[in-house]
Amino acid sequence: MKIITTLPLSVAAALLLTTAAGAQTPAKEGTVAARTTNGVANWTTYNADLKGSRYSPLDQINAGNFGNLEIAWRFKTDILGSRPEYKLESTPLAVDGIIYTTGGTRRAVVALNGATGELLWQFALHEGKRSAESPRALSGRGLSYWTDGTKRRILYVTIGYRLVSLDADTGRPDPEFGENGVVDLKKDFDQDLGDLDTGEVGVHSAPAVSGNTIIIGAAFREGFTPKTHNNTKGYVRAFDVRTGKRMWTFHTVPKPGEFGYDSWLNKSADVNGNTGVWTQVSVDEELGLAYLAVESPTSDFFGGKRPGNNLFGNSLVAVDLKTGDRKWHFQLIHHEIWDLDNSSAPLLMDVTVDGKPRKVVGLPSKQGFFYVFDRATGVPVWPIKETKVPKGNVPGEWYSPTQPIPSKPPVYSRNGYLESDLIDFTPELKKKALELTSKYQLGPVYTPPIVSTPEKFGVINNWAQGGTNWPGGSFDPETGIAYVYACGTCISSTGLQPPPPGLSDIPLVVGVAGQPVTMIKGPGEGAGADSPAVAPAPGAGSGPPRLAVDGLPLMKPPYGTISAIDVNNGTIKWQIAHGETPDFVRNHPVIKAMGGIPRTGQATYQIGTLVTKTLVIAGENQFTTTPDHPRGAMLRAYDKQTGKEVGAVFMPSTQSGSPMTYMIGGKQYIIVPTSGGNSSGEFIAYALPGKK
Repeated sequence: MKIITTLPLSVAAALLLTTAAGAQTPAKEGTVAARTTNGVANWTTYNADLKGSRYSPLDQINAGNFGNLEIAWRFKTDILGSRPEYKLESTPLAVDGIIYTTGGTRRAVVALNGATGELLWQFALHEGKRSAESPRALSGRGLSYWTDGTKRRILYVTIGYRLVSLDADTGRPDPEFGENGVVDLKKDFDQDLGDLDTGEVGVHSAPAVSGNTIIIGAAFREGFTPKTHNNTKGYVRAFDVRTGKRMWTFHTVPKPGEFGYDSWLNKSADVNGNTGVWTQVSVDEELGLAYLAVESPTSDFFGGKRPGNNLFGNSLVAVDLKTGDRKWHFQLIHHEIWDLDNSSAPLLMDVTVDGKPRKVVGLPSKQGFFYVFDRATGVPVWPIKETKVPKGNVPGEWYSPTQPIPSKPPVYSRNGYLESDLIDFTPELKKKALELTSKYQLGPVYTPPIVSTPEKFGVINNWAQGGTNWPGGSFDPETGIAYVYACGTCISSTGLQPPPPGLSDIPLVVGVAGQPVTMIKGPGEGAGADSPAVAPAPGAGSGPPRLAVDGLPLMKPPYGTISAIDVNNGTIKWQIAHGETPDFVRNHPVIKAMGGIPRTGQATYQIGTLVTKTLVIAGENQFTTTPDHPRGAMLRAYDKQTGKEVGAVFMPSTQSGSPMTYMIGGKQYIIVPTSGGNSSGEFIAYALPGKK
């Protein structure tokens, strides 16, 4: 392990910049709350606050001037690693005029001048083989900030699963934290990982920091073709922010004698893994509770090695912030076999239901359900009924006869596919779609996977990337309305096949009849700066026919939406198609002959929303070319009350991480992480022209 710290500015100059930006009076221990003081407004956690709101009360940028935004500065991340990164997902923090963020294939940490983008300092670890073997590489989603009013720290997790505490003013490791500023997260884990270089665990989310407590989750290889069902377990741990000492561990896979152990039949909890928290953790500091959105156990599509409901897989769990003790849980999916793992940060909202104030937690999902619970007790705000679901016939599988289905709010995204969802621009296209899908199985949500055969390749679904993925949602704390992007046509075909000898000890993994079954690697896996080569794209052989009809998407629009969900009454206030119609659709001869179609939105899983005093802001994740702009993407603003688009500004590349906003010197900025296609990672900061 080699530490690299560079200081383009002297420590004194960095401190001077902070003061000039409008330094604040010392804050209480913990994170700095969003506020505007002396022309400065901060964004001090990944989601703006520990409740997950992604909200800022700033309104200098509004409906009347959003279209006038100009690029204030740009910061390219190519130098932060051995090669450029094309999957920049990090959301920066803004603290008293300084921008802190991770970036690049090295997952370096940088501090930037918030007004100019100038590099103030840089920190990175060279972790060698440990980084190259990591299941979660690249720049990750972000980092965290902590202060006690005197000390200021930046905390993040490296590619090799080390927790690092840095002096926010200098970028140097805190000598009082762990060992020279570093805690090895592969140790003191209540399980033996064997070789620390190759032990399978990492994480890309930012730590959750509340008071003196840091909460860290875990993530693993993608579950399509795992090497073994008995891989690392995704325990959640808390550490002391000053010393790095472990405070508690929550066993997401229960140990013998613990609550939930008996839900893993045949003692299968002893020999199965995953069940981690790879998304952001939210915290209610008043209730003293942390909310863990737990993912599925190994593996994603076959659970025959783990019969039973498998707590705490696919559960929302509230734990005591100081002890890690479980206070309540709700399992959203029993015995998960669809890759519908919890991917979004819980949203902690104060709303009014039936005339009474309620403290609730809302959870967006891949299945397009928005689950709502009392956040103190875990009792559903509206009934969630155990509903009978189809039973499959995969050899050796165990099936839950029911799944919990929320009665309110209504589903906000397609979560299953029927004939009525197929493309129908013309009768001819619909006929071809029916012919194509005759080789597949269609069905509603929780239609179980099938063994792939020449007659039926698999089930058409949106399991892996549909609905709401890792960017999660956002909400307005003043109105109790949540804003959630969802992909309605991120479809794939999933069938199961026996793996070849030596590939996996799981009897059935993702594969297509007649095609060789290969190890499927997730996006970014093995692509860190210390890796010998960029990982191949996901896939298994040549696969079945492409899920398209004459070059058009198999399913009809909208391809991607933003929904405003009123959590006061469990209704959808409005829903709009987000994103320009893709070029290949808009320019298709059939569509041109029709005289065009309404905007379709874009199919992606990487869109996060930002909420301000009056706007909902989100960028596009696909390149398009229209008469209005050259090839690129648009950053769009919508009236948050009506969903009407009120402005758009050109981005030279596509949004790949969630936007944030801050103010320095009385000037509001919006930063968008961008990358994709031929464009490597870059942070682009927008502001109004001439504003001082």
